[in-house]
Amino acid sequence: MTLSATINGALRNVRAWPLYGIAATYAAWEFWRAVNQQGPYLVEPINVLERTYGEIALILLVAGLLVTPLRQWTGVNLIKFRRAIGLCAFFFVLAHFLVFAVLDVQSLGRVWTETVKRPYVTVGMLAFVLLIPLAVTSNNLSIRKMGAAAWRQLHKLSYVAVILGALHYLWLSRGFQVEPLVYLVLSIGLVALRYRHVAWRKQAA
Repeated sequence: MTLSATINGALRNVRAWPLYGIAATYAAWEFWRAVNQQGPYLVEPINVLERTYGEIALILLVAGLLVTPLRQWTGVNLIKFRRAIGLCAFFFVLAHFLVFAVLDVQSLGRVWTETVKRPYVTVGMLAFVLLIPLAVTSNNLSIRKMGAAAWRQLHKLSYVAVILGALHYLWLSRGFQVEPLVYLVLSIGLVALRYRHVAWRKQAA
């Protein structure tokens, strides 16, 4: 038995739903640390919390893109976790936005002003808006009502959203930082790889 088959066998009885509880618990833990100004939250806790939620969201979005190539390259199948990963990513994007809107700028008027005034906020807000219909339709009922083909086309917006999210992160970073650049390169590379794989399948057919 191959290693990938062993891993897939071990994962067969593992459920995806605990990921939601883990995400919620982690978000609550970071919020509690920020309120009590512990660890990295000693200085500017709101800004640090906003950044933390955004970084976790981006990590999860990239992880969602990795599921398909991981199966293609290694045989390890994490497809059943992809929906939970995507919804958890949206949860952290929403938390990131709420910290920005409620705790940072503290008014809808200023949210609009910042979105129009600052390009990195514009890009981040666009990524957030693109993810909303994906989160709303991430259920079996939507797949049945829309049809699998239309549903898949809609969810290709995730490719745009993750690149915009990585660009947002890179843009707001002060000075040259490697981590935001790595996320952007990974995002673009994984999306390009996805389209290359689709093109290869069409040629093979």
